[in-house]
Amino acid sequence: MQKRVIQEIMRSLQPQSGKTEPGNPGENGSFVSQLGLILFLTAIFFFNFLGRIVLAPLMPSIENDLGIAHAQAGSLFLLVSLGYFISLLCSGFLSSRINHRMTIIASAVSVGMVLLGISFSSSLWTIRLGLFFLGMSAGIYLPSGIATLTSLISVRHWGKTIATHELAPNLSFVVAPLLSEAIMIWFSWRVVIFFLGCCSILIGMAFAFLGRGGEFSGEAPNFGSLKALFGEPAFWIMTLLFSFGICGTLGIYTMLPLYLVTAQGIERSWANTLVAFSRISGVFMAFIAGWASDRMGPKLTMSGVFLITGLLTILLGTVSDAWIVVLVFLQPVMAACFFPPGFAALSSIGPPNARNIAVSLTIPAAFVFGGGAIPIGIGMMADAGHFALGIALAGGLILTGSFLALCLRSPR
Repeated sequence: MQKRVIQEIMRSLQPQSGKTEPGNPGENGSFVSQLGLILFLTAIFFFNFLGRIVLAPLMPSIENDLGIAHAQAGSLFLLVSLGYFISLLCSGFLSSRINHRMTIIASAVSVGMVLLGISFSSSLWTIRLGLFFLGMSAGIYLPSGIATLTSLISVRHWGKTIATHELAPNLSFVVAPLLSEAIMIWFSWRVVIFFLGCCSILIGMAFAFLGRGGEFSGEAPNFGSLKALFGEPAFWIMTLLFSFGICGTLGIYTMLPLYLVTAQGIERSWANTLVAFSRISGVFMAFIAGWASDRMGPKLTMSGVFLITGLLTILLGTVSDAWIVVLVFLQPVMAACFFPPGFAALSSIGPPNARNIAVSLTIPAAFVFGGGAIPIGIGMMADAGHFALGIALAGGLILTGSFLALCLRSPR
């Protein structure tokens, strides 16, 4: 009964907004037949993500060039996150007016233009403003990108499709420091940002002329759609699961180097090297997770991922000596497996033209909790002299996701 009511609400909204719902790809929406589009969007997402995280390897040079302190440097990351958070929440208003395809193009081109502006900025305040708009420009991509992918690919191939798309952030973590160091052999940090800006503009223009898909409008958040979405238990479960998933990846990642140095007594350069190389596994594990999601379904795959990730994170906070090195590599191997089945499950909430709403509401909330509140909580435990316990408690929280995933009931 609830399912029929939600579907009727969604259908009643479409004539008023003039939107057209994409057709069911059916058997023609195979993974291989749409591989070109998948790789196109993955490339756009790659430069979108790379432009946001490249500040990390560039920060020592930026500090020296601008003469800023570490606290001021940290505030630059906060500005990017703040812009990204706001943009994700509001992305539905844009895609409902200019459709998903134009939103994707606008994101890629605007990210590139903002990066170019930052590369020529000499004032700290103009750079801060640029980074805020960088987050705003990047944030509108993800809901439209996911909606476009899932509208053209058969549901039985969603796991592999989103796993391919998730190559972008995983590769970005590996490429960002390598690309930065390669360019800075001859040039300054500004050239790195300028180069990425040009690449983002070019890939956006290429998609405008050569790409396809996304020629349908998104659903702008409104009372009817929000009421239907908030009335779905699956939406709230997915919000919690994404919070745990982001906690297992970004949340632990942000505190891990400090934990290894202060609590485990590992030398700083060796700790950073371990953390950097441990992320390479995510490039390959996303495909395995996508394959598992297509075979076993997103629910069982997520449950298994949370079970293993939670246990490994608990061990990360309890072992020492040589075992800590092993766990530094094993923990992100499993943590990275959440997102392909996670996005596949999230995309099943609501009709195709309302999928962007689920993404644009779930990710910001999960980011604040899993990528913000959890690291702060671990830091507070560390200040109290219980750093290892803070890591272990985060692992226990992730472990609860294994049982919560089994309670997931997709409305479609």
